[in-house]
Amino acid sequence: MNTKETKKSIIQAGHIAVEELIKVAKEPIVDTTDDVSADRLKNAAATKKLAIFDAFEILNRMEEEETLLQSINNPNSEQEKTFKGFAEKRSK
Repeated sequence: MNTKETKKSIIQAGHIAVEELIKVAKEPIVDTTDDVSADRLKNAAATKKLAIFDAFEILNRMEEEETLLQSINNPNSEQEKTFKGFAEKRSK
């Protein structure tokens, strides 16, 4: 398996991972039938937040990799060429 195929497989796995994280985020924070402590609520909310942020991070990285793969497949495509100084390159 070459690098392009491996990256495509990773992107597909990323889609599955994001779907699972969405399921976690959609679940209720806690079962409301019992009296719940503040620490438990805080931990549950932090878990939801982490799942949501991880999903966005995975999606952003998948978009970057898909863009890279498309630019490799289409070397003649017009890419915007702009001058960037040292500070602009390092600003990310």
